[in-house]
Amino acid sequence: MTSSDRFEFTREDDASRYTLMHDGALVSVLDYRDDGRTVAMTRAFTIPDFRGSGYAGVLVERAVADIAERGDRRIDAVCWYVADWFDAHPERAALLRPR
Repeated sequence: MTSSDRFEFTREDDASRYTLMHDGALVSVLDYRDDGRTVAMTRAFTIPDFRGSGYAGVLVERAVADIAERGDRRIDAVCWYVADWFDAHPERAALLRPR
C-alpha cells in the first residue's frame, strides 16, 4: 500500500483488484485477471457518490505504474475506461499486450 495526498492505493492480489481510498473512504476499484504474463484490467468502478472527481483516473494511473514497476507483465485494457486512459496516455502504450 502507498499513501500520499490523502489517497491510499492498494493492490489486493487475493481479490484480484486495486483499490483507491480517499480520506478513509473507498472511492474506486479496478478489477483484474492476472495469468502470469498479462494483467487484464476488466472493470474500473467508482462509487456513485464519488464519481466525477477523477478517482478512476488516479487509480488506473497508479495500477499501470505498479505493473510497470514490476516489469514482468503486459496489460490488456479490457475495460473501456482503461482503454480510453491508454488512448490519453500514449507514452504508456508499450505496456499494452500486442493484439
